[in-house]
Amino acid sequence: MTALYAGLMSGTSLDGVDGVLVDLSHGCSLQAHVHQTFAPALREELFALNRPGGHDELHRAAGAANGVADAYADVLAALLRAAALPASAVRAVGAHGQTVRHQPAGRGYTLQLLNAARLAEAGGIDVVADLRSRDVAAGGQGAPLVPAFHAAVFGRPNEATAVLNLGGIGNLSLLPASASGSVRGFDTGPANALMDHWTQQHLGQAFDADGAWAAQGQVQTALLQDLLTEPYFEAPPPKSTGRDLFEPGWLAQHLARWPGLKPVDVQATLLALTVQSVVQALRRHAPDTTVLRVCGGGAYNRRLMSQLEAALPGVDVQDTGAEGVAPGHVEALAFAWLAKAFIERRPGNLPAVTGAAGPRLLGALYPA
Repeated sequence: MTALYAGLMSGTSLDGVDGVLVDLSHGCSLQAHVHQTFAPALREELFALNRPGGHDELHRAAGAANGVADAYADVLAALLRAAALPASAVRAVGAHGQTVRHQPAGRGYTLQLLNAARLAEAGGIDVVADLRSRDVAAGGQGAPLVPAFHAAVFGRPNEATAVLNLGGIGNLSLLPASASGSVRGFDTGPANALMDHWTQQHLGQAFDADGAWAAQGQVQTALLQDLLTEPYFEAPPPKSTGRDLFEPGWLAQHLARWPGLKPVDVQATLLALTVQSVVQALRRHAPDTTVLRVCGGGAYNRRLMSQLEAALPGVDVQDTGAEGVAPGHVEALAFAWLAKAFIERRPGNLPAVTGAAGPRLLGALYPA
């Protein structure tokens, strides 16, 4: 019997929605993939809601949650058309929503905007959403949630493997060589978020395609070392982060100490920051890693990938396409997998990763 699930994901890069339709009955068999960019007005509103202190935030957030639901519904409909399937063929949708706040410490919370009831109404399929908050309620970080999926798909016996997702924020899954070892994972820091911001500000482009602009600049070592003094990089796992910390104001504070730098050199340095934060994390927490597989939008940045490879001699660095899974599909596949775990009443978190008090069923159900 097939077990068709859909996964809908929009990450911290805010580049749009990735949707997959996948058969999870035996392994992970992709049936369809659709990517759609956010409408410019919705994208700008989501960026604005990442920053506190705006006018009429509750009303605007509710409107944006409707907008995210509508964008997700469009992608879901496109997936069904691509696979020539009715909604009734899909057991459930795992829908991430759009993170606008992530504050897991203390009386913590994490907020992903999505009107899941609206999505269930539009799509005619059960929706599993709000996948992070139960882990936070149990004392965890609520992130990253993908290491269990990474272990199931990319784990290798007798080979220490790491999976690096490069969205707006980077996160690592550390998969042990031995079956007796535990899967670990954490956010490494900024991946594309700051580079995209700098590119938009100075070139008017959404991102630096292939890292071509960064490749024209010179890494400013003093600035790089200054950026790396951020305490987050040295903090021990479990840990997670987002635009709450690594946002334009954070960058501006550091740049104020180094006036007169060429924008292209800053871009080169931001790319080096992404690389060095990952490399330092691997050396500190998984020095025996021999295989690194990269997914997310950053996997398509050729300059970034070449710099990672150069900084990790002896490590097989490739994108997840080498394992038969396109880099842009991985995150959406993970949330389809988490939806299946919810439907089967299986825990979706790894307490060793998030720091939660124990395994927890993740998500809330919005029936069709």
